[in-house]
Amino acid sequence: MESTSDKVLLGKLLGESAYHYEDRRELLIDNLISVDIVGDDEIREIKYSNRLAHADRIQILYYLYYLKRLGIEKTGVINYPKMRRKEEVILTPQGEREVEEALLRVQEILNMDRPPAIVRKPYCPKCAYYEFCFG
Repeated sequence: MESTSDKVLLGKLLGESAYHYEDRRELLIDNLISVDIVGDDEIREIKYSNRLAHADRIQILYYLYYLKRLGIEKTGVINYPKMRRKEEVILTPQGEREVEEALLRVQEILNMDRPPAIVRKPYCPKCAYYEFCFG
């Protein structure tokens, strides 16, 4: 569904044009996670805006958590180039607990006989998965 989303396309275009001088871009790890930029000490994600900052943070925390399980320890940075902002993300024990709790919630949903009831959020109409939930 992301392939037909204008918002996702804008994000991809921004990701391709911002930080074009970086060597290691869009690294796919274990055919599971795709990191926008991989540096020697950090991984970076490029985001169009910070409207979903909490989700952005959990995403990069998950990437750091996953890499740590592979024996790779790095820090993370979320770049918001249009805003000329960046946020450093470090995987702390609290961050690990957040990721583990999120993974447990995902597993609970996967184990349900029926999907949970839809909760409409203000950002739903702009989401790439809108048709999946409301179509």
